[in-house]
Amino acid sequence: MTTLEEKLSDISQQIKKGLVPPRIMARELLSWHGAARRGSNVNLQIRYALKKYGLETQPDFETAFIYGLIKFVAVGSIEEREAETITYRIDGLESANRKPVSVKPDSELKEAITIMMTKCYSQLPVMTTDREVKGIISWKSIGSRLALSKKCAKVSECMDPASIISADSSLFEAIGIIVDHDYVLVQNQDKTISGIVTASDLSKQFKDLAEPFLLIGECESLLRRLISDKFGEDELRNVRDPNDPSRIVTGVADLTFGEYVRLIEEPARWSKLNLSIDRCEFIKRLDRIREIRNDIMHFDPQGLEQEALEDLREFVRFLQELRRIGAL
Repeated sequence: MTTLEEKLSDISQQIKKGLVPPRIMARELLSWHGAARRGSNVNLQIRYALKKYGLETQPDFETAFIYGLIKFVAVGSIEEREAETITYRIDGLESANRKPVSVKPDSELKEAITIMMTKCYSQLPVMTTDREVKGIISWKSIGSRLALSKKCAKVSECMDPASIISADSSLFEAIGIIVDHDYVLVQNQDKTISGIVTASDLSKQFKDLAEPFLLIGECESLLRRLISDKFGEDELRNVRDPNDPSRIVTGVADLTFGEYVRLIEEPARWSKLNLSIDRCEFIKRLDRIREIRNDIMHFDPQGLEQEALEDLREFVRFLQELRRIGAL
């Protein structure tokens, strides 16, 4: 029996006994199968194993954030499924699943300041247990008290009310709170605080989500500049996808990435670009960008692989260099 089957067998037994198995990250389920990333074969094998033990996950492990929490239920369970409709949940962020450093209300203020300075934190939750949140202490809360000459020797004398959101809340619901308070504490269903999401975490998430789209846009703009004015309408129409013969093609902007490849992979057409670089290598890399673009447009919640992202960055830098030296 594999590790995956051992784990699922144990979970199935727990459910049969009326127990509630602990939630895990989607990536942990993959690790039980010895995988780091989802794919058609991996998904199929995990789904087969789940079915074997009468289980399913909520939200579905194929569409959940890779860092998002999933729970195991019996197949056909009548448990609520509202959370499955949320694609981008706050618990999809890694920081939402990393237990925050905290201080107690009776801690000395200098202890909190030392921790915040050492770890470059802007705030710390004030907690007595994993579930009991008394407030938040921050540079803002400290500064406002000191500015008014308030007594501020203990953490309890300098803290503000804490902002808390449920782990199954939409990421977009959390944005407004984070904009107003610079952070939000994330609370699991069992009331434990699972993490803290700050404005810097949001910035990183936006970069991770937006960068591939921005790079693809830049890549396509540079490719059109390379190809523009070098081919007639007939040549452009001739490389149109044969499965879409009715689509109107009057210029380079009407072509798809696959059609870019088809257009310039033919040696006679390639020569019109007047580039002293290897045609086969260029086509190979362009076709790789086509594949990456297709992955991006499928909005995979686990994001783009680091290797694919670097391939995309590399090709854009290459096109930018061609533009810099006047090749396009």
